[in-house]
Amino acid sequence: MTREQACAKINEALQAYFGYIPEQCAPYGSGHINDTFLVVTDKRYILQRMNTTVFPHPEEMMENIHGVTGHIRQKAVKRGEDTSRVTLTVVPTKDGACCFEDSIGSWWRVYEFVEGTVARDVVESAEDFTICAEAFGKFQQDLADYPAEKLHETIVNFHNTPWRFENLKKAVEKDVCGRRAEVEQEISFAMEREGFARMLEEAHAAGSLPLRVTHNDTKLNNILFDATTGAAVCVIDLDTVMPGYSVNDFGDSIRFGANTAVEDETDLSKVSLDLALFEAYAKGFLKGCGGRLTDTELELLPVGAMMMTFECGMRFLTDYLEGDTYFKIHRPKHNLDRCRNQFALVADMERKLPEMQAIIQKLK
Repeated sequence: MTREQACAKINEALQAYFGYIPEQCAPYGSGHINDTFLVVTDKRYILQRMNTTVFPHPEEMMENIHGVTGHIRQKAVKRGEDTSRVTLTVVPTKDGACCFEDSIGSWWRVYEFVEGTVARDVVESAEDFTICAEAFGKFQQDLADYPAEKLHETIVNFHNTPWRFENLKKAVEKDVCGRRAEVEQEISFAMEREGFARMLEEAHAAGSLPLRVTHNDTKLNNILFDATTGAAVCVIDLDTVMPGYSVNDFGDSIRFGANTAVEDETDLSKVSLDLALFEAYAKGFLKGCGGRLTDTELELLPVGAMMMTFECGMRFLTDYLEGDTYFKIHRPKHNLDRCRNQFALVADMERKLPEMQAIIQKLK
């Protein structure tokens, strides 16, 4: 698509939402999934062209987002909070739709800009981690009574760990790149934990682990903070909101935020679970949840941390065996380095499981 054609499609979307073409519309942010633009009229808005390769059913995704943001807003009204900042506000098209398909099949959406906020990419202190945790916990509390089963799966089997395990087994069997021989140790590590991979799905099937509305990408930069006070304002990047387990949302934050090393650190002696950061996050998350988690969920929070780390390691290993076709790499064997890092963290979590359990028991 030429620059002129791209501009024409942007203008088509602007007409659909605003009825005219605002003078100020420019690329915004550094996201890698959707194309994002800042639109300025009498107010500021975020215009996005949604990535339909990653999210093939944008109408379903927007139905999820419209539903959960409306539910959160209703809770905010009852608490007397500022509804313009408590969650994202989906702007309808002039025809009243929550998204727009242009003449070449691209899909667009618009949000109101959340003023007076900033995003952060790095956890700089335990306090930051606690604030982050409380925001994601509050997300759980606000949506605890939302019917998760009504949500669409925007990425099918995204956190279905047994399914990820089966994908790894297939990649091992096919060995399309001839890489199996060099990763036998990592394969053995995964295969020894086949029963563990099923643990959460079996708990749900037994009725002890409830299905919840989950965010599924609980990173620090998916929270907006007040630019003045530093307080968490709202959770953003809701594209992966779908049915899931609260313990996985908790666990994914621990996986990335409480690792003493970066995700692709090759010196595995630097990789471990920081129990102080685990406690800081658990404290904020439980406060934010406001008592809405069941006893079983509380017991399985450490398992969620282990499960998300194990799942991520399996995904890196699968991608390495398949030729690095999914995750972007910046050096040879990058995905293998990531896999080894995550498996080292799993092993450390296994050693520290009693301590994690004691922390949750103390805080609940």
